[in-house]
Amino acid sequence: MSAATSAPPLAGAGSRPVASARRHMNPYLAGFGLGLVLLAAFLIMGRGLGATAASGSVVAWLAGLVAPEWTAANPALKGYYAEPPWVNWTFYLIVGAFVGALVSAKLAGRIRFRVERGPHLSVQARLALAFVGGAVAAMGAKLAKGCTSGQALTGGAQLNVGSWIFMVAVFAGAYALAYFVRKEWR
Repeated sequence: MSAATSAPPLAGAGSRPVASARRHMNPYLAGFGLGLVLLAAFLIMGRGLGATAASGSVVAWLAGLVAPEWTAANPALKGYYAEPPWVNWTFYLIVGAFVGALVSAKLAGRIRFRVERGPHLSVQARLALAFVGGAVAAMGAKLAKGCTSGQALTGGAQLNVGSWIFMVAVFAGAYALAYFVRKEWR
């Protein structure tokens, strides 16, 4: 692990800035580790990484508890409703990612409740923007029949041209949007 040195302080849930020097893993080492996880997924499960199936099976299971007939007839959920989420291996992928992130944050001393935001953005506005962004990303993943993990990691590792075009578009769009929202983080 290496120490981040020149990151500006981020505003927490209140108005107190948090410490600017936080320990993070070397990004090259993390990328290499992610590549090994992707390779292991191909070798063991016969397919790459992606989270859409796990979230779809959890949503279908929860909806099925309330309205089983509607869930079974829903074209977006019926494929996930056939079995409970814990039967789908991607469910454990998501649980493992959460537990791994929690362990990593604990080992680095970075566990604390806060809403990271810029000094000109309220906590409520930051949470609202995060919710809207998450909802748009979820709808996009459902329409595309896969998430960015599946496109970028799995498709990119298979040298899928569409996945590479997708990633170029994601980075270009993010850089273009950053021009308009960067003032919120300064």
